[in-house]
Formats: sequence, C-alpha cells, structure tokens
Amino acid sequence: MSKKTPFHAIHQKEGGKLVEFAGFEMPVQYKGIKVEHAAVRENVGVFDVSHMGEFYIHGPEALDLIQHISVNDASKLVPGKAQYTCMCYEDGGIVDDMIVYKLFADNEYMLVVNGANVEKDLAWIHSRNNFDATVVDNSENTCLLAVQGPKSVQTLQKLTDLDLSEISFYSYKMGALAGFENVVFSATGYTGEKGFELYFDKNTTDPEAIWNAIFEAGEEFGIEPCGLGARDTLRLEMGFALYGNDITKDTHPLEARLGWVTKFEKGDFVGKEALLKKKEEGNTRQLVGFVMNDERNIPRHGYEIVDESENAIGEVTSGTMSITLSKGIGMGYVKKEFATEGNTIHIAIRKKTGAATITRPPFIKK
Repeated sequence: MSKKTPFHAIHQKEGGKLVEFAGFEMPVQYKGIKVEHAAVRENVGVFDVSHMGEFYIHGPEALDLIQHISVNDASKLVPGKAQYTCMCYEDGGIVDDMIVYKLFADNEYMLVVNGANVEKDLAWIHSRNNFDATVVDNSENTCLLAVQGPKSVQTLQKLTDLDLSEISFYSYKMGALAGFENVVFSATGYTGEKGFELYFDKNTTDPEAIWNAIFEAGEEFGIEPCGLGARDTLRLEMGFALYGNDITKDTHPLEARLGWVTKFEKGDFVGKEALLKKKEEGNTRQLVGFVMNDERNIPRHGYEIVDESENAIGEVTSGTMSITLSKGIGMGYVKKEFATEGNTIHIAIRKKTGAATITRPPFIKK
C-alpha cells in the first residue's frame, strides 16, 4: 500500500498523474514535463518532495557519529549552514548521498536522505552508532516543498519577514511562512536554479494552506506545480547524480565525480581505507556526461556505451532529451581511457549506435 504525502489531495485536484515512487503515491507530471521544466527554468515551480527522509541526530557525540558515517568534513559546519555529502560502506560503495544541516541547538544536526533509502539508511546509521548520540527518524512528520526558479525569491518573499536575498547557497534560516512558525528556508535544490527547500512539521502547520499561499503568491509569475518527470530532466541538465542510477552500492565517490566531497584529511570514516586504496590504484572507470551528436537520438538508463568498433566500454546511468538544448544528454560510466572531455563515444540505441561527445556537466551554462 503506497503512502501519501500531506499534499496528496491537492495533487489529485490539480490533475497530477500519480505513480508509485519510493513507497509513496507521487505526481510524475501535471500539465506536462515540458511546461513544468520551462516554468522552473524561466519563472517558478513547486515540487512536493515530502517523500524524502529527515533524521535528527543529537547528543554530546552527534558530530562524531556524522564524521564516522560520512565522507565530507561536517566539523566545518556552523549553525545555518548545510553540506552535501555521502555515506559509504566499508568497501567504498555508496550507501546514499545526503545533505547535513547544523541546527541552531548545540550538538544537533538534521540529515536529509533519499526517500527510497529511508529504512536502509536508518538501519545502517544505527548499526554504526557506538557514540553518545541519538538518531530520530522524523520523516513521517516532515513536509518538504521545493520552490525553484528565478522568481522563487519574489514569490516566497511575500509570505515571510525573513530577507530571503540574504540566504546564500547551502545556507538556511528559520522563520514564519504564511503565518506558520518554525519553517526552514534552505537555499538548496536539485534543479540548478535559485530556489528554496521548505521544511515544516505537518502537525504544527496546515500543509494545504501553505501550498495554497505559495501558489497565490506566485500566480503573477506563472507558478506551476511540478512532478518527478521535470525534477529528473532539470537535475540531469545540471549533471546532478541520482541514487539508484548514477551512484549505487557498486560505485564509489572517486569514480562518481564526488572526490570533491571526500575529505581524507578529516580523520577516520567508514570506507576510508578502501577509498584510499582506490585513489592509489587510480580509477578504472569514470562517470562522465555526454551530449548526443544527432538530436534524434535519446539515450536511456541501461543502454550500452561502445567504442567505434562497437566494443563495450561502459553503460548509460541516466539519459533524457534535454528540454533546454533539444538534444539527448546523459551520464554513464566509461573505461578511464575513454573519459576525456571532447572524446567521441557511441551509445547503443536499439539496433543502431549514435555518436555522442563527452561533455563536462552542467550541460546548460547558468
């Protein structure tokens, strides 16, 4: 039985096409992926992402636990700041990618994890918790709306006394939204556009009233409700990794272009030894971005990547038609020797192959 977010009735009323995703019944689209994608790139769009997981970690050794389970250095965080990171198994494979928030109370953090991984991640964190730290799963009570696009600030500014223009990327403030207190305004998102992810408790607010207030405020800017389809096309144009596609337990951060969040100098963490070994040996394959040379060719997850003699050299992990570029774009793992930017690779699309050029994401320049 699929779970429902507090906005489920609104999705039905708005004509959202609902599908099962991460154990929830979620809208994949409303008016259509192109309309929703364009709204976010040009104006403002709203995503219900309340399926995501939120864990609170507190206690004297909360930071020690987070340092132990994640590859980035959370000691650099101050209250009001967030950090992108991932968790690894002992062999360096990725458990999940996540955002860590340093909260305003002492020794208190929030971890935001992928919706499909909530149970797995929670069990894994508990299994590694030999610290004086308490882990609380608050996913059930937390609403999360992503308000994204160039007009997101003007839209939300009507509903709060906070100065939203002051909140820099990967920072957050807490304040009132549409008359409801204790809302987190986080300058994060998965679209490459300016925007906020709004966290609030469904028990102390009226989620539908908040949704309606945002849509009223954004009406003059052409605000649109957006589904999972546009979320995927937007993130792929930016080259953002998706857990389950581009990163999995069988991929490690160094080959997945996440070396920049892997801080070996911070001290010990789960997977460090395996990752140091992989760093010494060098990657045998690399996650790359690519753009199809012929705009009629659309790459898809699972398609084989071959060289000019049609020898297998890798596999597509994510692929779509870029709505902004009107060309097929994708990401995939290829053997290291083929991973140079500007190289030509070939994607096996049904019974033919299509040439593509290795291109460093983001595919659209902001």
